[in-house]
Amino acid sequence: MTRPSSRRLIHTRIRAGLLAAALALPPVTAALAAAPQPATAPTASLSPAQIDAQWEKRGAKHVSDIAAELKQVDEGDAQGPFRPDWASLKAYQVPQWYADAKFGIFIHWGLYSVPAFGSEWYSRLMYTKGTKEYEHHIKTFGPQDKFGYKDFIPLFKAEKYDPRAWASLFRAAGAQYVVPVAEHHDGFALYDTKLSDWSSVRMGPKRDLIGELARAVRAQGLHLGLSSHRAEHDWFFDEGRKIPSDVNDPRYADFYGPAQLRVKEKGTDDADVFGDFTPVSQAWLSNWLARSAELVDLYHPDLIYFDWWISHPAFRSTLPKFLAYYYNAQAKLGGSAIVNYKIGAFPEGAGVLDIERGQLPGIQPRVWQTCTSISNDSWGYVENDTYKSPQALIHLLADVVSKNGNLLLNIGPRADGSIPQGAQDTLMAMGAWLKVNGEAIYGTRPWRQFGEGPTEVASGSFQETKTKPYTAQDFRFTTKGGTLYAIELGWPAEGEVVIHSLKAEDAVKAVTLLGAQGGTPVNVRQEADGLHLTLPKRPDEGGEGAVAAYVYRIEMH
Repeated sequence: MTRPSSRRLIHTRIRAGLLAAALALPPVTAALAAAPQPATAPTASLSPAQIDAQWEKRGAKHVSDIAAELKQVDEGDAQGPFRPDWASLKAYQVPQWYADAKFGIFIHWGLYSVPAFGSEWYSRLMYTKGTKEYEHHIKTFGPQDKFGYKDFIPLFKAEKYDPRAWASLFRAAGAQYVVPVAEHHDGFALYDTKLSDWSSVRMGPKRDLIGELARAVRAQGLHLGLSSHRAEHDWFFDEGRKIPSDVNDPRYADFYGPAQLRVKEKGTDDADVFGDFTPVSQAWLSNWLARSAELVDLYHPDLIYFDWWISHPAFRSTLPKFLAYYYNAQAKLGGSAIVNYKIGAFPEGAGVLDIERGQLPGIQPRVWQTCTSISNDSWGYVENDTYKSPQALIHLLADVVSKNGNLLLNIGPRADGSIPQGAQDTLMAMGAWLKVNGEAIYGTRPWRQFGEGPTEVASGSFQETKTKPYTAQDFRFTTKGGTLYAIELGWPAEGEVVIHSLKAEDAVKAVTLLGAQGGTPVNVRQEADGLHLTLPKRPDEGGEGAVAAYVYRIEMH
C-alpha cells in the first residue's frame, strides 16, 4: 500500500509532467493532438520526397513490369537507326502519308465525360477552391472527401460505344487519321495496360476501348494515332492535397499520382513551363517512359501526340529515349512514326510541331499541325456546349493546308460512347465539301504564297477566336501535279472576282469551278491587276445551303 505522502509526491510529479508536455504542444489540447487524422485530411505539408514515396509504395506491385519495359526501351535504343540523343533525332523525316493527309480526328473521352461540366479539366478543377467545378461538384455529387474523382469510374460504362460506327463516321468526314486520347491528365488509361490497375479494362466499361477503336479505324483504311497526356499527371491533382479529399488517402495514391504541389513563378500560366519548378522525380520520369513505350508495343500507332508539359526541362533527358525507341520500333516493322509536340519540347526537325487552337502566319518549311476542338468550350463532352460551324472549320482547314499544315479536329463523345448529333452533323458537312473539293486539299503542297486577301490571321497558340470572318476577296492556294488550286473563302455578290496574285507571266490556260455536278468552266481575262474571273452559276444555288468555300482548278501553259 502506498502511503499518503508518497501518493501526494506521485500526483505532484504527474501534474508536473503533464504541464511540461502541454507546454511542449502547439496551442491545441493534448487529446486533440493525439487524435488520429482521417485519411482524407489535407496533406499539402508533405515534402516532395514524402509525396513521391507514398505514390511509389502504392504502385510497388508494378515495379517489375516497369523495369522490364525500360529494359526493352534500352535494347530498342541500341538497335538504331536512331540514337537517343537530339543530334540523331533531328535527322527524322515526316512520312509522306502524313504530309498528304491534311485532316485528322482527335478524340477526348474519359471519366471527365461523366460529370460533363465545365471542361475536360473537371478532374483537377473539382478540387480547386473558387472554381465553378468545385461548387458544382459539392452541390451535385457531395464533398470531395465523400465523392472523389475515382467515384466516377463505375459511372463510366460506355454502353453505347460502337467503334465501327465511329470509324465509319470519321471516314465519311474525310479524315485520314484518328487520334484518340489513350490517357488524359487524370491518369485513367483507356487501354489494356499492365503497368496500372486503373484502366478501362479492369474497371468501368471493362473493355479495351483503344484496342477496339484501333481495329475499327484500320479496317476503314485510316491511320491510327494515340495521345498521351500522362506527363501532366505528376501534379494534376495537387489541389486535392489542400482540402479534405480522397486525393490524400494513401489507398488511392497510385491513381491520383504523385500529385506534387505545383511550384510556379508569379505571372506564369500553365503553358509557360520555363517558369515552372514543380518537382519531377526520376521515378516519375521512368514511369512516364515505360507507359509511353507500352503504347507503342501494344498498338504500334502511326502517330503519338503529347501535350505541352513534356516541354518541362525535367523531361529533356528522357524524351530522346522514348523517341529513339518509337522511331526504331516502327522502322523495324516497316511502319511510320510521327510525334506531335508543342513549342519548346523538341529541337526543330525531331518531330512535328503542333499549335493548339491557333495558326501560323505563313508557309512553313516543315509539315506542322494545328489542333482545335469542334466545340467552343471544351475538348471533352460537356452539356449545352456549342459547335463551330462547318464553314469556319473548312476555312481553317484551307488556311492551314496552304501553309504546309494539317488540321487535327477534336470531338468529345458522351460518357456512354455516343457522339453528339451536332458534332456528327458538322463532320458530315465537312465530308460533303471534301468529297467535291478534296483534290485541292489532299496530297497538295504550298504554292509560292499561301494566299491573298484582307483578312489577317492571328498567329500563335490559343489565338483562334481573334481571327475575323473571311470574305470573298480572301483566297488560299495549294498545288498538286502542276495544277494550282485557288480556294475562295466566300462568294462575290457581283459575280466577278480578281485573283491579284496571278500575273500575265503565269500563263493561265483554263479555270474550272469545282462543284457537286462536276466542274464548270470559268471565263477569265488577264489584266494588270491580276486574273479576272467571270463566275458561272453559284454551285450551291438552289441547293440545301451555302457552300463553305469555292475551289478553282487553274491549269497553266
